[in-house]
Amino acid sequence: MVMDIEEELSVKAAWLYFMEEKTQQQISESLGISRMKVIKLLDRAKRTGIVKIAMRENVERRMTMERQVVGAYSLKDSFVIPTPDVDSARGLNDAIANAAAMYIGSRAKPDAFINIGYGDTMGKTLNNLAKSVKSPISCISLTGGVSIYLPNTRSSIFNVKLFLIPAPLLMSSPEMVGAIMAERPVKEIMRMVSLASFTVVGIGGMDGDATIVKTDTISNNDFLYLKMQGAVGDILCHFFDKNGHVIPSPIEDRLVTTPIEVLKSLTGVIGVAAGKNKREAIRGALASGYLDVLITDEDTAQWLIDNGPNSNLEENHAG
Repeated sequence: MVMDIEEELSVKAAWLYFMEEKTQQQISESLGISRMKVIKLLDRAKRTGIVKIAMRENVERRMTMERQVVGAYSLKDSFVIPTPDVDSARGLNDAIANAAAMYIGSRAKPDAFINIGYGDTMGKTLNNLAKSVKSPISCISLTGGVSIYLPNTRSSIFNVKLFLIPAPLLMSSPEMVGAIMAERPVKEIMRMVSLASFTVVGIGGMDGDATIVKTDTISNNDFLYLKMQGAVGDILCHFFDKNGHVIPSPIEDRLVTTPIEVLKSLTGVIGVAAGKNKREAIRGALASGYLDVLITDEDTAQWLIDNGPNSNLEENHAG
């Protein structure tokens, strides 16, 4: 029997690399071959089945879900985390905010600028990000409502520079909004939005846990009115229907917020949301085409896959 020298070398290289955790350079020196040869041998080991790489079942399932969500909703990326065992919306919210901070932190360059939207999830994401990044980053608020963006007082680390719109989220009249938005400091902040590397937005649902209701920004009656008009959720406090269309209302004209159309002009728009109470809102937001990336949990991702973008959505036959 003629020995296959290439196969024997592939086996040795694979053993040293995967089992003994030697570097390619160390393997090169040990076997007396070039580093490029080591790379080719490791590739051969995978191609011929000498080495079989298997992912844990739960990891493989999430990777598959991510690809399915990206394909179904024409996204650039998705990040799916395990659904927490804790049976509470708060536990899920904490987990998804931490995941968003991890996702952004692993991709943000030092001194990066990041746009960040309104909501409890966004506040937690910002605080997690500020505690985890090694180099300072700058965050630009996309709405009024300063308190949601402020640091968590329990943390002594806040490695973020904030550029905030110095105004409430909801004004008494459209004229007041116009006056605020015409102020030079606000105009300067709004000009910074287009320079950001990432834009991170929460997706609000239409239940009593909505931040905009819990903070008494809008009344329960106004919230009920929006639901009666077909609202399934909001982005940047712009309420939209199941097709992602913004619902006209007197509230819309009184908001100090970034126009939702601006999201389509930005790259790297990341939506962060999960949970049963937000499923319809997330699907509506995806239908709008405003998002490039979705960060969610397994249960929500599976629902989005099973109830694809055309389920129960109005067909658009225009043109």
